[in-house]
Amino acid sequence: MRPNRLLPRFTLIAITFFTPLLAQTNPRANHLGQVDFPTSCSAAAQPLLEKGLALLHSFQYQEAQQIFAEAQSRDPKCAMAHWGSAMSLYYQLWDFPKDAKLKEGRQEIDQARTLHPATPKEQGFLIAAAAFYQDDSKLSHEDRTKAYSAAMAKFHDQMPADVEVGSLYALTLVALAEQDVDSLDNQKQAIAILDPLFQKYPDHPGVAHYLIHAADRPELAPQGLAAARRYAQIAPDSPHALHMPSHIFVRLGYWQDSISSNIASDASARRLAAEHKAESHYQTHAMDYLNYSCLQSGQEAKAREVIAAADHVVGATHERKDDYRAYLSSRTAIELHRWKEAAALEEPKVSAEKLDTVRWAKSIGAARGGDVAAAQANVKALAESVAAREAQARKDGYPPPKEKATDLREAEAWLAYAMSHTDQALDELRSAAAYQERNGGESTFMPAREMLADMLADLNRSADALAEYQTVLKNAPNRFDALLGGARAAQSVGNSTLAQAFYVRLAESCPAGDRPELLEAKTYLANK
Repeated sequence: MRPNRLLPRFTLIAITFFTPLLAQTNPRANHLGQVDFPTSCSAAAQPLLEKGLALLHSFQYQEAQQIFAEAQSRDPKCAMAHWGSAMSLYYQLWDFPKDAKLKEGRQEIDQARTLHPATPKEQGFLIAAAAFYQDDSKLSHEDRTKAYSAAMAKFHDQMPADVEVGSLYALTLVALAEQDVDSLDNQKQAIAILDPLFQKYPDHPGVAHYLIHAADRPELAPQGLAAARRYAQIAPDSPHALHMPSHIFVRLGYWQDSISSNIASDASARRLAAEHKAESHYQTHAMDYLNYSCLQSGQEAKAREVIAAADHVVGATHERKDDYRAYLSSRTAIELHRWKEAAALEEPKVSAEKLDTVRWAKSIGAARGGDVAAAQANVKALAESVAAREAQARKDGYPPPKEKATDLREAEAWLAYAMSHTDQALDELRSAAAYQERNGGESTFMPAREMLADMLADLNRSADALAEYQTVLKNAPNRFDALLGGARAAQSVGNSTLAQAFYVRLAESCPAGDRPELLEAKTYLANK
């Protein structure tokens, strides 16, 4: 989820240009990793419980529900099958269960408790789940998450060496961080729990998965690299497991690694969706990262082919396809600095809150293209989208931050710049950049600090721009435009050594790139 953009939705794409590689991807059957989950249930149910838990660890919720339901049918007295069904309704980092699902989950836990779970471990899992699903309509999302995490903390104190208890407790800390509850501290605490478990249980899907999530911010990303390298090998039957390494690869600027991960994830997701075992968002989420990684590796044609193939994701509605295509087109135009293209984007026929990204791009495109009137109209429309988005977030139980939304702040900054209110524009972007960096930074969008650097460069304040580009590259290594902007700024201040270093990194990051700016790097390096 993009910090302060408040849009918890996945991006859709379908791909044609990767078809040969996709066709080679054939995950082995039932390879979901190793879990340690002994229960008092029957021998007929036990393998299903283990498979269901492995699916839960990789966030394959729909298929997990199917497996736990089958376990219930094989052993009607199996309490943990009902626990698994309840936990399959709680998408911890994605989508909070609505009232109907909370009621359904509570019923599953109540049923499980009437079956008198036989072991302390079974009882501990049910006590924690009951804390989350408790019958109290006044509890907020944060209240329920905190109650569940507190119960899992006590459980972990009782069984500190248990890999299932430890990994699931760590996930609650990541969930709290996602809700902006002591984010950095909770992520660090999760890593402290998961890291020794990863050393001891290198084939456990939850440990590797949650370690990647816990490390998904610039200053922590290196601590997730080993898990990123391992997770896809642990659970090759899970499209989410195949995708997740790219969260770390993108943070570290490993574009080809991210591309490879998401090619494999897309193929797996399409297969499972066709089998009615997964929703379309596993494919769209992988392809979001794929499009972004193509842009950063200089492959404009590939990135655009991703957009052009937006109609082929299994299970997506026409409205969602239109929405996702506009989303990707908006980001692509801004990343490529094609201001006329951004300003001319068409709005899909979707609700106002889902028009935020396209209106953001249209605002910036118009402002940077010098069309102040169009920029003013688009910023006003964006403000309406942001207000609708925040109202929907409140309705869904996610109170928005008190600060102005980042996308609105960025758009207003470029409008102010177009109107020659330079100091106001710079202040807005500095504030947006500071907010992003406090909250983990952008992952798949242009950082506000890079916009600040671009603005300073346009003002011929090259030394200041260079400093900002260097900060961007510290937080988001190998971003195409930060490397290019840094090289140009370094030349402007007469630092040819640094300019050459930036151009070398740009060329190395884009071995198959076709973006026209790469010719600039090749020409510069050829003359050295």
